[in-house]
Amino acid sequence: MELTGRTALITGSAKGLGKMTALTLARMGCDIVLNYVSSEQEAKRLAEDIELLGVKATAIRADIAESSDVERLASEALSWSPNGGVDILVNNAGPFIRERRLFADYDTDDIIGLVNGNLLGVILLDHKLLPGMRLRQWGRIIHFGFGHAGEGRAWPHRAVYATAKTGLVSFTKTLAVEEAGNGITVHMICPGDIKGLNKERSIEEVARERDEESPRGRPGSGEDIARVIAFLCLPQSDYLTGNIVDVTGGFDPIKNNTKRT
Repeated sequence: MELTGRTALITGSAKGLGKMTALTLARMGCDIVLNYVSSEQEAKRLAEDIELLGVKATAIRADIAESSDVERLASEALSWSPNGGVDILVNNAGPFIRERRLFADYDTDDIIGLVNGNLLGVILLDHKLLPGMRLRQWGRIIHFGFGHAGEGRAWPHRAVYATAKTGLVSFTKTLAVEEAGNGITVHMICPGDIKGLNKERSIEEVARERDEESPRGRPGSGEDIARVIAFLCLPQSDYLTGNIVDVTGGFDPIKNNTKRT
């Protein structure tokens, strides 16, 4: 197993894409720190399932949109880690308002929550865990965006979310350059519109289904995302850094959401 002895922290990992990523990294030998806000039972059950794979796992409640929670999550993860550090950080958690809404119609709390959860909290968690990675001269940081985030296009009715994630694009590229000499790689994964239970399904499970909105023709799955993350976390992937990776099957979420209201 390529990542035996490493510790990975995956935010928002009780369910969905975070869960699939946690299971994939566990199968590669990583000890796993799960993170949740309200899905306590799911997180604890997943930790038990992961330990059946022969690695260690724990679940920590923390809201990435709250700076005090970010600090506590980092501290507890480092204290728990069998090797004394967090080698892989996957920043999957991030609030999203599915209702299409003009920027003028957002209230202040929604704006602050979206920016804190999708940008500031991610930056702060990176900042807390970077010193250990630098000390060990090895680290993998993965941020989550959305399809075509790297192009910085207008996304009507998603103004705040899109702003936070496109800001994270610049941070991803900058941090990658700054930390390359320390053996730390930084990437952004940009999933397509992977819906509902498909977030926890394998490629084989969705392969024979049709998705008329997808240029690929089939729905995306959680495995599609987790496989890319796993590849980028490999020791041999150290020459890759600063990439914004669309895993969308060719789907363009912005084009499909710019209808006039």
